[in-house]
Amino acid sequence: MTTTDRRTFLQLAGVTSAAVALGISAPGAAGATPGRPLPDGTFSLGVASGDPRPDAVVLWTRLAPRPLAADGHGGMPLRQVPVQYEVAEDERFTRIARRGTVIASPELAHAVHPEVGGLQPGREYFYRFRAGNQLSPTGRTRTLPAPGARVASFDFATASCQAWYHGHFSAHRHMAGEGLDAVLFLGDYIYEYGITSGNLLRRGAPELGPEHRVEIETLEQYRLRYALFKTDPHLQASHAAAPWLVTWDDHEVQNNYNADQSEYGISPVHFRHRRAVAYRAFYEHLPLSLSALPEGPDSRVHRRFDVGSLARFNVLDTRQYRDPVPADSAEQHAEARTMLGREQEAWLYDGMAGSPAAWNFLANGVTVAAITEDRVDQWDGYPAARRRLIEAMQRTSNPVVLTGDIHKHVAAELKADFADAGSSTVGVELICTSVASDGDGAPTDNYTEDWLQHPYVKLYDGRRGYVRCRLTPDELVSDFKVVPWIEADANAPAQTVARFSTPAGNPGLHRKA
Repeated sequence: MTTTDRRTFLQLAGVTSAAVALGISAPGAAGATPGRPLPDGTFSLGVASGDPRPDAVVLWTRLAPRPLAADGHGGMPLRQVPVQYEVAEDERFTRIARRGTVIASPELAHAVHPEVGGLQPGREYFYRFRAGNQLSPTGRTRTLPAPGARVASFDFATASCQAWYHGHFSAHRHMAGEGLDAVLFLGDYIYEYGITSGNLLRRGAPELGPEHRVEIETLEQYRLRYALFKTDPHLQASHAAAPWLVTWDDHEVQNNYNADQSEYGISPVHFRHRRAVAYRAFYEHLPLSLSALPEGPDSRVHRRFDVGSLARFNVLDTRQYRDPVPADSAEQHAEARTMLGREQEAWLYDGMAGSPAAWNFLANGVTVAAITEDRVDQWDGYPAARRRLIEAMQRTSNPVVLTGDIHKHVAAELKADFADAGSSTVGVELICTSVASDGDGAPTDNYTEDWLQHPYVKLYDGRRGYVRCRLTPDELVSDFKVVPWIEADANAPAQTVARFSTPAGNPGLHRKA
C-alpha cells in the first residue's frame, strides 16, 4: 500500500498522530487539573494491562459512562479529557512507583494506553486511573523478569473465542482467581455477527437495541461490540488480575477472512477499509503497545516476550499475511504457500533459532497439528508452511504451540512427519477451548472421531474453559479446565478434565490426571 493510500485510510478513520501520542503519554499535561465532573460509571469497562517488559507495562482504560450508546462514543462528550494514572508497589497505593497524565480523545473512543516505564523487573504492581471526580477499579499487573534472569516458575493461562451472546464468561471468573503471571488471549475477542433471538443463548442478558442485530462493519459498530463484550464483570476481573498478551484470529474482522479477501464476496478495496476500522477498534479496546497501532488496514501484532532465561513467547498473526484459500489440492500443496507471510516467517524462525530461552512458545491462532486436509482454514490448508514451521521447531529448545479457534480442548503431539506414525515428536500443541462460543458444549460431539483417529491427539473435549500452565526449567504442566455450563449463569465450577506433563528435553504429553 502506498503512503498516500495509508494517509487516506487514516483520514477515513479520523485519527491523528497527536491524539495517539497524548493517549500514551502527555508530559505537558502532568499538572493538569482533573477537569469537569464526569458521570458515575465512567470506568464501566474496567481496566487492563498488557505487553509487559522487564521495566515497563502498557495500561488501558476507556471512559464510557454509557457503554452501549448506539453512536459508539460510550456516552462521552466529544472533547478531550485528562486522565491520571498511578502505579504502586502495594494495593493501598502508599508506595507510588509512577504516576502521570494522558489525554482521552474522542478520536480513539476516549481510550488511553499509557506505556509506563521505569519499573523494576519481575515484580507485582497495582494501578488505577482518575478522570474528573471518578476513580477506576484497581488492577494488578506484573513486569517480566530481567533479561537472562533465572526464573523458578511462570504461571499463565490461555483463552480464546468469547461469543458474549452464547453464554456467560465463567472461564474468566475462574482465571481471575488463579494468581497468574500472564494471560495469553489467542483470538476471537469479539464476534461480528448480528445478535438475534436465534443466537442469544446467554440467559439473563440485557435487552439489546436494533443496532446490535446487524453484522458489524463500521468503526462505531465495532466499538459498540467491544463495549458490549467488555461490560461482562468476569472479563473485567480477568483483565484486572494479570497482564495480557493478545493476538487476533478472524472474528475481530469477519469469519474466515484471508488477508484482503472476504469469504462473503466483499471486494478487496472495500474489505481493506473494513479491516482498517476493525483493527483500529482492536487497538482502542486492548492493552497493546504503540507498535500495534494500525496504519489503515495494516497492523503489526506479531511480537515476542522473554521471561528471563526461562521462556520466549512468540505472539503470531495468522490472518493478515496468509495466502488465500486454495482452489484445489495442487495449490494447497504448493511450496510457496504461506500462513504467516515471508517477513513474519523469517522473523519467527530467526527468533526461534537464536533464542536463549529454555522453552519456546508460539501463541498462534489456528491448529497446527494435521487433522484433515479439508480444514483449509487451519495449517492443514498450508502443508508446506507447516513443514517449514516443524523444521524450525526442531532447531530450537522445547517448542510449544498455544492455539485457540476450534472451541474444543485438544492436546496434541507435533510430529516431524504427520504421515508417519513412527515419526519423532518435535513439540506439543495445547489448544484451548472457547470461553463461550457455541454455548455449553459437551465432552464429545460430531467431530470427536475426526480428531481422536490420530494417535498423536491425546485429548478432545468440547466443553468451555481455558488452559492453565505452570512452567519451570524442568517441566511444563498443562491443566485443561472446563466449566459444565455457561448458558444458564456464570456460577459453574471449574474442573480439571486432564493434566499433562511435558518434561524439558523430552517433547510429548504425559498424562498425570
